[in-house]
Amino acid sequence: MWIGGVRVIILDDESRVLMVKQFHEGREFWLVPGGAIDEGETSFAAAEREVREETGLEVMIGRLIWHIEEVSKKRGMRFVNFFLGDIIGGELKLGEDPEFSSDGQVLREVAFMTKEEIKALPKVYPESLKDELWDILKNDQNNHSIYKIKMEEK
Repeated sequence: MWIGGVRVIILDDESRVLMVKQFHEGREFWLVPGGAIDEGETSFAAAEREVREETGLEVMIGRLIWHIEEVSKKRGMRFVNFFLGDIIGGELKLGEDPEFSSDGQVLREVAFMTKEEIKALPKVYPESLKDELWDILKNDQNNHSIYKIKMEEK
C-alpha cells in the first residue's frame, strides 16, 4: 500500500489536458497520469517516471497545483501531489503499469481532452478537474488553496 502519490496536469498546444482512463477496483474513471512515489524517490522524479510509464511522454515538472490528503478507513491516510508538467520529448502512446501483470493492466486509454469533454465524463478524479482547474489555468492563479482533504465514507 502506498502513502504518497503524484499526478501531472499536462496541456497540449490547444490547451487540452492529457487524461488516462483506468479500470481499477471494479470502477472505470478518468484522471491525469500519475501514481505512487517509490521508496527513496522524490515527488518530481515519481511524476516524471509515472508520466513516461503511462503515456510514453517525457515531461519537466513545474509548480504544485494541489496537495490532496485522502482519509479512508479502508486505505488509511495518504496524499497525492498534483503538478503542472511540460512535454519535453517522447511520443504519446498508452503505456503499462509495472505494478500489474500484462493481463491485469488497469490503463485503458490516453487522450488529450477539452474542458467540455472532461466535464462530460461520468467519473473523473479529482472532480476539481472539471471546474477549478480551468479557473487556475485561465487566470494563472498562484494564490488558490493548494491544500485539499478528501474524506472517504467507507
